[in-house]
Amino acid sequence: MTKLCGLGDRVANRIMRHFPASGLRVNSRTPIVSFTFDDVPDSALQNGASILESHGVRGTFYIAGGLTDQVRPDWAFISAEGCRELVTRGHEVGCHTFSHGNTRRLQPREVSEELDRNAAFLHDAAGIVPRNFAFPYNVASPMARDVLTRRFRTCRGGHEGVNRGPTDPGYLKSVEIRQPEHFARGLTRWIDEVVERPGWLIFFTHDIATDPSRFGCTSDTLDLLVDYAVNRGCTVLPVDEALDHAGIEQVGQSRVLQEA
Repeated sequence: MTKLCGLGDRVANRIMRHFPASGLRVNSRTPIVSFTFDDVPDSALQNGASILESHGVRGTFYIAGGLTDQVRPDWAFISAEGCRELVTRGHEVGCHTFSHGNTRRLQPREVSEELDRNAAFLHDAAGIVPRNFAFPYNVASPMARDVLTRRFRTCRGGHEGVNRGPTDPGYLKSVEIRQPEHFARGLTRWIDEVVERPGWLIFFTHDIATDPSRFGCTSDTLDLLVDYAVNRGCTVLPVDEALDHAGIEQVGQSRVLQEA
């Protein structure tokens, strides 16, 4: 879920934006798009993954192990079996902490414990070690930056934009697909932008349902966006494959993301 919890959260995100760590330089000559899902309601598996597959592409699903199998007013969460199914179907499973807590409010030691618990859960459930992370509530944690960047190739935040040129892998930009429906359908403009000026565009959302929560969208809207990206010539890949597709080189204190 995306709503910031208070002034401290907004300040933390601003610190991450204005004091980026040394990182990537995204020099892609072709547009790259990734579709990602947070918390992973069961509908993201049943509807979201299926829509991506119908277009011959795959996505990244950031899972918090402590939420699996829970049922809440907005949706039911994915099961451990569903995590395994995503991997079997060729999707990437990423880390969203174990309990989905606000990492800004945790000490680095507590963040490490959360990551260890989630890693153990995902290893048991799906036989994988997550390589990429998304901040719960899209609230970054400057204090935990070192802990997170040592363990993951990237950490995705919620600051809107396209990743191009100098890019902090510990705080990737992204664009939310959410209600109202006319807003979500209008996000094709971001695909137009990344086609005109190539870079790496990351979408994120939650449930994919006929009557979605305010954090999700309908199947028709997701299908429209994926279809539009594919037909406009974008390379649509999960986060980890997007990094591999472009290649990462170490250059001094930074890494360069460019066509291999």
